[in-house]
Amino acid sequence: EVQGETIQRYRNADNPGIGAVLKDYLSRTEATPQAVCVDMAGPVENGVGRLTNLDWVVDPDGLREATGADHVAVLNDMQAMGYSLGHLAPSGLCTLIDRGPRGVDETRMVFNVGTGLNATPVYHAKGQTMVPPGEAGHVSMIVKTPEMLRLRDWVTARLGEEPGLEDVLSGRGLSHIHSFLAEEAGETSDAKPSEIFDAFKAGDARATSAARLFTQIMGIYAGDLALCSIPEGGVYLVGGVANHFAPHLIELGFAEAFADKGRFSQFMEKFPVHVVTDDYAALKGCAVCLAERMPH
Repeated sequence: EVQGETIQRYRNADNPGIGAVLKDYLSRTEATPQAVCVDMAGPVENGVGRLTNLDWVVDPDGLREATGADHVAVLNDMQAMGYSLGHLAPSGLCTLIDRGPRGVDETRMVFNVGTGLNATPVYHAKGQTMVPPGEAGHVSMIVKTPEMLRLRDWVTARLGEEPGLEDVLSGRGLSHIHSFLAEEAGETSDAKPSEIFDAFKAGDARATSAARLFTQIMGIYAGDLALCSIPEGGVYLVGGVANHFAPHLIELGFAEAFADKGRFSQFMEKFPVHVVTDDYAALKGCAVCLAERMPH
């Protein structure tokens, strides 16, 4: 369990690296950890991670030097969320599609919709979790209706290159969809995602249309991914955009888009779908990772 009173927040830009942050934290808490796990927004290769938007390198030797811990691990943010699945309380989830209790060893899927887009299955067997890497946000755009075809052509022209799904299913993707709908109506729009979401909540027709198309694409893709990995343990949506839309996804048609697989539509009834609302889910995932990896 994550204890809120032990959590402290630091601005990355105010520090030269993770080592300085950890040393300051340990000096304040007087903790002497046996194990340390760092979750970061960036690729991790051979145990070494690099932040995507900051010149930080996180490596096991540096973590041992900063903390004195014997056991260290470096995870990317998708892996940390993956480790947490199956260990989250119902209060930390917004359930969109309920299929009843799930077994601990059933495959799950983490599906991030936020600043970017990514997804990966989560496997668990014999007390060990595996979260394979992937770049699922850069697959080709979904085209299932004439409107989606026009959207793809519009985004292609705007970007000057073949778009990935992330270009319509992320924060900037919502802005792209809103701008596309505006141009179809002979107008223009450069609204930010937060402005579109606020307008949707206020009942604005174009923002609602953008939110509905965005949700439809999200549901279709989540259903496609479910067919690829059979996550009977559940599909777990994470990320800032998914959290903002969580209370509205059902009314916007997520469940229908998720299940619309022709003769396989009934098969889709296997899969529960949740939005992770627990702010500390990634920290819990780090703790689960260490608990699995440390010798008993």
